Amino acid sequence: MRARDVMTAPPVFVAPETPVEEIAKLLLKRRISAVPVVAADERLLGIVSEGDLLRRVETGTQREPSWWLTAFASGDDVARDYARSRGRQAADVMTREVVTVGEDATLPEIVALLERHRIKRVPVMRDGKVVGIVSRANLLQGLASRSVAAEAPAGGEALRKRVVEEMRRAGVDDAFVNVVNAEDGLHLWGIVRSPEQLAAARIAAETAAGGVPVVSHLSTPSGVPWAAIWI
Repeated sequence: MRARDVMTAPPVFVAPETPVEEIAKLLLKRRISAVPVVAADERLLGIVSEGDLLRRVETGTQREPSWWLTAFASGDDVARDYARSRGRQAADVMTREVVTVGEDATLPEIVALLERHRIKRVPVMRDGKVVGIVSRANLLQGLASRSVAAEAPAGGEALRKRVVEEMRRAGVDDAFVNVVNAEDGLHLWGIVRSPEQLAAARIAAETAAGGVPVVSHLSTPSGVPWAAIWI
């Protein structure tokens, strides 16, 4: 199983001039922990994660190092902390050294990268552009699909794209849905708004899959108002 089989796609992007407040709202709205920062030509410039937004002046959580720690810290470290706690745009707070993988990276290779660099997700690249994100949650979905070391059935990304398009045609809100292309078929993970969308998502996937088995792990908010999951 490879990056292209489990990645969340298409990824959500922000521009380098996107305000920090908008990024925070986007992370909450999409229930994601990081977002790539891309240039006008779609080049990857950096990534903004929850960790980059934790130490902020607005919430009183900025670092205030003692005078002796400042004396021994490098000027770059102090400047970086200052920019992240007070910067107003994505370019001010983003992590610029981003670890990435290609679409053909295997899941064991991705896990090794996450452990080595102590990170929680990696952008997936194609021809210098971000085409998806593989997070720890995506890896768990692959594991739960019982195919971590296996190759996915034919169809790959095109099949996953057809399924997503068909779900949208069926009226399913796919903001929290991920399609995993596994050895034993297509697995649907995430949350949809209602029991009606739950059924429509499965039927749409079966319609688009063209005979490939579909296993739905989707659920609804279980009595919690839909608006509550945006908080």
